[in-house]
Amino acid sequence: MQTVHTVAALRDILRPLREAGHRVAFVPTMGNLHDGHIQLVRQAKDLAGQVVVSIFVNPTQFNDKRDLDAYPVTIEEDKRKLDEIDTDILFMPTTNEVYPEGMERSIRVVVPGLSDILCGHYRPGHFVGIATIVAKLFNIVQPDVAVFGEKDYQQLLVIRRMVADLCMPIKIIGVETVRELDGLAMSSRNSYLTAQERRVAPHLYRTLQDVSERLARGEVDYRMIEAAAAGVLGKSGFKPEYVAIRRAHDLEEPEKGDRKLIVLAAAWLGKARLIDNLLIP
Repeated sequence: MQTVHTVAALRDILRPLREAGHRVAFVPTMGNLHDGHIQLVRQAKDLAGQVVVSIFVNPTQFNDKRDLDAYPVTIEEDKRKLDEIDTDILFMPTTNEVYPEGMERSIRVVVPGLSDILCGHYRPGHFVGIATIVAKLFNIVQPDVAVFGEKDYQQLLVIRRMVADLCMPIKIIGVETVRELDGLAMSSRNSYLTAQERRVAPHLYRTLQDVSERLARGEVDYRMIEAAAAGVLGKSGFKPEYVAIRRAHDLEEPEKGDRKLIVLAAAWLGKARLIDNLLIP
């Protein structure tokens, strides 16, 4: 695995590969890699001859500096995991390399509508930071295909909208959420959980399953179902931000006749803010 830290070095590696006809797949990450990330890389390897993985903890997507400072960094372990699955290139830029004019003076990419609801409502500016860093990384790597996890479903839709609206020639692939045996979605933030909180955490996914079952039975009072689910989470020890039933393709509130729905939730459990979602069959 080749590890590079600058845009120039990465492009020097990729240029002859493209000239030789290799497709390039890209997996952007913030490190602290778990099996969910590894599944993304495996999917990328099935899609292209060369796989680039980036590790960059992006400051502009954190609306709380304490959250940024606490984000777990495990570089050597991450390198080992990527090397074990024969990752081709690891791109680890510095903040100055990504934001050469400084973060305050950096151009920002805004995806209206999708960025302001659900997680965007509770984390102002988060999806502006996401769209900006992903657009920058796309321009740096210039991949044919990029792979993202469906656990961050709103993020996935923001990126798809950005790519479509800016006419970027990149195919965006979503990969199903990887879960622990008890159903908890794998996340770097799970490391914040205490032993007791870890035992409680799977209730988030079970609550989404309960919502799915109610909808499958034909219940249509979405607001009542959402409120009941939030109440269940509260009684389990969570501090829920939202439980929302939305249209899967744009996260708008469902209208009569909408068939493809998704239920999404965000809730605090101790110091960990957990998110999850479940497509409704």
